[in-house]
Amino acid sequence: MDYQEPEPDDFDYEAALLACARGEQFALQAIYARDGRWLFSVALRITKRAELAEEVLHDAMIKVWKRSKLYSPALGSARGWVYTVVRNQALNMIRRGKQELSTEDLNLPELSVDENEHLADEATRMHHCLGHLDEVKRNAIVLAFVEGYTHEQIAQRLNSPLGSVKSWIRRGLLKLKECLS
Repeated sequence: MDYQEPEPDDFDYEAALLACARGEQFALQAIYARDGRWLFSVALRITKRAELAEEVLHDAMIKVWKRSKLYSPALGSARGWVYTVVRNQALNMIRRGKQELSTEDLNLPELSVDENEHLADEATRMHHCLGHLDEVKRNAIVLAFVEGYTHEQIAQRLNSPLGSVKSWIRRGLLKLKECLS
């Protein structure tokens, strides 16, 4: 199956993302109706399996919906942003190996109330410590460890030198370690 770009037309991706950010569901439906077939092709080229590509596209469209507020025209075209979300979702799935077992297959023990409370406390402490980092370090760490971006992708996204991004992450992690201990 050859990948072909959709024909150019008057579709305004930026307006659609802004509408998504306002919670207007028709906008996400319009993006999907306009490019769903090509977005699926992007996911399929990376995952090599239709069922995984479908899952990627579903999860990516949810991310587009939830993160549309994060889109900035300064970082590139809205259409490119949507395609990047799909591409990154597919790459993340491949990195995770998506052949991972479900928790039922692993036969994991249930967590006790105390263990759940401990995990909740840890999450609260992490949130607190992240809040004490300056914005640029916090953003770089979140992009790397929550969003799964590479250092190069973070540098592009933040429009900053690669060495600076690596330093921000390293220094931020040291501050987090200090705060958490």
